Amino acid sequence: MTLFSDYHLHPQGHRPQPYTQALLQPWAEHAREIGLTDIALTDHDRYHAGVDFDEIDRLREANPDLKIRAGIELDNDPVHSAAGRAWVEKNWDRLDFVLGSVHFLRGDWAFDHAGQEAEFERRDIDEVYADYYERIRAMAASGLVDCMAHLDLVKIFGFRPTKDLGDLLEAVLSEIKHAGLAMELSTAGWRKPVGELYPSDDFIHRALAKGIRFTTASDGHSHVQQGENFERLAEKMTDLSIAEVLIFERHQPVAVSLQG
Repeated sequence: MTLFSDYHLHPQGHRPQPYTQALLQPWAEHAREIGLTDIALTDHDRYHAGVDFDEIDRLREANPDLKIRAGIELDNDPVHSAAGRAWVEKNWDRLDFVLGSVHFLRGDWAFDHAGQEAEFERRDIDEVYADYYERIRAMAASGLVDCMAHLDLVKIFGFRPTKDLGDLLEAVLSEIKHAGLAMELSTAGWRKPVGELYPSDDFIHRALAKGIRFTTASDGHSHVQQGENFERLAEKMTDLSIAEVLIFERHQPVAVSLQG
């Protein structure tokens, strides 16, 4: 099994940088070098001012052998998300793909930032997980996303709930299925303190049982992180009997077989 698509990439690298060919072309070149043929540029919506659809079109013209998707990652940033949602709505027809994610919890807490382990220690971990997944459900039901990103990001530092969350996970996945969304398999978790794929095997098995389909993603914040650990991900997908991946064009999903 060979993976060919990376649908979670951040050319701006978590800082405002206007799209230019100098910024974007290294992503196309590295994708080609590692055998990727279908990539989605998905900077956070808080940096939407830097996204230039004309520059994406120029990148496509310069790299006709690649499928380059115009995307965005819409999250729940308490400061910027309203403007981000308005931008997604305005530009829906120019976007191919919108990721939905949750990076902020109760108290406007950016829980996945480096050094937040101490705050996890201070909070009730079961309440943290419940808060996270309620926000995931709200994002899934927003009508503004095509796919849910790193679905158990809340485990980033290795803190685990003390209670069985089976019912909550089922409710989350039912929301995703009802909304007709995909969910990503993200290798980013392997480079985080938790050292695990996002999401867990249990989550993936539950999603498979509901007929939810998947994209593949690295959450790369540098072009050299594209496709990171994709050989390992391919082995994992084989073990889980996942034999296809979704790609998107103008929000329309197409299943592509990974066999052969």
